[in-house]
Amino acid sequence: MKSIPKLIRRFVGILTLSIILFVILNVAFFAIVFVRNTSTFSPWDMADNAAAALQLTDDGYSISDDVMVELKEQNAWAILINNDTRQVVWQTDNLPNNVPMQYTLSDIAELTRGYVDGYPTFTGKAENGLLVLGYPKDRFWKHTRASWDYNFIENLPKNTIIILVINTVLIFLIYVAANSKLLRSIRPITNGIQDLSSGSPVCIKENGMLFELAEKINKTSEILQKQAEQLRKKETARANWIAGVSHDVRTPLSMIMGYAGQLENSKNLSEVERKKAAVIVKQSNRMKDLINDLNLASKLEYDMQPLTMKQENAISIIRQVIVDFMNMNIDDKFPIEWKTADILSACYINADKDLLKRAISNLIQNSINHNENGCVIYASVDDDNNACKICIEDSGIGASDEQIDRLNNTPHYMICDTNTTEQRHGLGLLIVKQIIKGHNGEIIIDHSEYGGFKVVLTIPK
Repeated sequence: MKSIPKLIRRFVGILTLSIILFVILNVAFFAIVFVRNTSTFSPWDMADNAAAALQLTDDGYSISDDVMVELKEQNAWAILINNDTRQVVWQTDNLPNNVPMQYTLSDIAELTRGYVDGYPTFTGKAENGLLVLGYPKDRFWKHTRASWDYNFIENLPKNTIIILVINTVLIFLIYVAANSKLLRSIRPITNGIQDLSSGSPVCIKENGMLFELAEKINKTSEILQKQAEQLRKKETARANWIAGVSHDVRTPLSMIMGYAGQLENSKNLSEVERKKAAVIVKQSNRMKDLINDLNLASKLEYDMQPLTMKQENAISIIRQVIVDFMNMNIDDKFPIEWKTADILSACYINADKDLLKRAISNLIQNSINHNENGCVIYASVDDDNNACKICIEDSGIGASDEQIDRLNNTPHYMICDTNTTEQRHGLGLLIVKQIIKGHNGEIIIDHSEYGGFKVVLTIPK
């Protein structure tokens, strides 16, 4: 199924996006933390500034008030160690008591890079000595043994990228391993759902992470198969019943028509009695046509009517149907006009000639049946690229918008009006729809530009 690779691509895409967002968020987080915890203040710069501000006067050493204020704000203390004696020759008032006043060379080297009695210290070169600034013990942390191999520094970007790639691959493998079981459970589920939609029986192994869903699908399949079997039995019984009734009715109906025909032509009956016999013949013919229509509709619905498909000229078929109606001496109130362009002499389609003739005959007969006061019937054929369009329309009374919508959207439309002598039925259009469906075509019912009823059949070539 195409959905499985799509699902996998979705998982991989989500994973990749998650990794990218993870890296971006972490980098942004560390950058924000670094910026927030790294100010523009530098204790080394402060030590240099204090050393430059410390001056030797006749009264001894003194430092500017601005620098002293800044030292107090930082809660820092300061001492000046003489170059020659290595003794403290100047100090601030807040000097802790445990800070030594005499230093050796090793002590100076130690405090320059580290601490004095736990206080982080920073130095600046002053006149005749070394200025030392001390800060509270929890103010700064100093890395006293900083030494990095040059090759390590040089290869740091490359090693960082390699580590990121390895981490990404490991995360992806862990993700795939964690979800592989889920993917294995999804495949039979998706296949089962696809088989359900096609009506095939489904039996999925009820194991894995989605065993409950598999169980529900199996039960659904059992229910659908039972319903389908019951429906097949009902439809088979219905088709057999229609075929049986059609067969059983034909014989007595033929006898009724035969005797009624004799009575209609009998000279021994009065004119009123012969008219009644003529009505019996007419209604018997309608019953016969109805039975034939029911039988054909049933066969078409259950694919019991084989279609003999071959290349046919749709124009020739329509012309032949029109000629057949003219030869039937139909009432002059129903003239048939041929509206096909003269330059179009052929429009070949793959069709069953007899069934297509039946569909066109039904449409023309509908125009005759539904327009008692007469109408003009128009027939046309158009070649529309890969399809052939056959149009039958009339100038009769037409139909309302509601009726048009019902005819287009209702699978089986029946009309029975209150006039029992002119009872009408919708099997004609139903048969047309079934025939066109068998030709993989389309039927559209609409209002005619001539004011009546219009039916357009579109049949692919």
